[in-house]
Amino acid sequence: MSNQVIIQNAVKRYGDFTALNGVSLDIQEGEFFTLLGPSGCGKTTLLRMIAGFNSIEGGDFFFGEKRINDLDPAKRNIGMVFQNYAIFPHLTVRENVAYGLKARKMPAKEIKPKVDEALELVQISHLADRKPNELSGGQQQRVALARAFVIEPSVLLMDEPLSNLDAKLRVQMRSVIKKLQRRLGITTIYVTHDQEEALAISDRIAVMKDGHIMQIGTPRDIYAKPQNPFVAGFIGVSNFLDCEVNAPNAGNAAVSIKGELDITVPVSRAYTGSGKISARPEQLFFSESGMPGTILFSTFLGDFIEYEVQLNDGQNLIVNEYTKDTTEIHSDGEQVHLSFDPMRISLYDKSEEVLSL
Repeated sequence: MSNQVIIQNAVKRYGDFTALNGVSLDIQEGEFFTLLGPSGCGKTTLLRMIAGFNSIEGGDFFFGEKRINDLDPAKRNIGMVFQNYAIFPHLTVRENVAYGLKARKMPAKEIKPKVDEALELVQISHLADRKPNELSGGQQQRVALARAFVIEPSVLLMDEPLSNLDAKLRVQMRSVIKKLQRRLGITTIYVTHDQEEALAISDRIAVMKDGHIMQIGTPRDIYAKPQNPFVAGFIGVSNFLDCEVNAPNAGNAAVSIKGELDITVPVSRAYTGSGKISARPEQLFFSESGMPGTILFSTFLGDFIEYEVQLNDGQNLIVNEYTKDTTEIHSDGEQVHLSFDPMRISLYDKSEEVLSL
């Protein structure tokens, strides 16, 4: 049976270095939950603590109501998929998938149908008798997946499982993983540094930095409403603009950008002072008035045209204009004005805490 995973104030230290500093998570039963962040942020460290491979210096870890801090890794009933697959080169595909069931001393007559079902689920039944060196990278990854879930784990842990595959195969395999997870309903904790991958497969994402959680939310929330500039800059592409904010009360703030564009932004609290705006390339648009600038160059990308625009003060912004909304491509060197929808941008105060609703 799948389990809820609860982590309370997790701490991990390596000498004087604190890799995790009071991390708390509540991962729901059957959820596909992703730990996302740059190298060194603590995401793999946390995953290994859940697995029991790393010691715990502080905090409590639960599978359901059971505290697992001191539980032997072999008794946690987890499935694990590693970056390097970790499949046995001397065993066939079938033997690799059956390995965990044999280790649990399951009767041989029960192992074969379970392995057959697992191979069918990941669509490699025709490769059952091959050795790993006869398989492509994507096929080896399917073997690792089948071996992980055939034991019917309470929790499935995946550490950068697609990072060794080429771009096209990564897209294919992330679809396979998500469909399998939904079909099997296993609580899954997935580690990656790839933002697009996280957005594509996750029910919820925890964005991490320097051993802290910066934001937890659905892919849509993380992308559309980043709670701080780090999340805005790490997930996708964002343009950052300094501004002045005047909001005597919660409600609407008068925001002035570079003295050239004044907008009204809904805010959750009173604040007056310097601030920062983050705007996605698709949230900027060309207008009759607004921030003046010059198009440096354009890139046609099929669904949209990407422009790099230099403002009069020298700052460069990225603007996406969708081909369905326009019949022309602006020329390099063209003088333009930029505006954006104040309901869609994110506004932060000088301490980089979010103001906008």
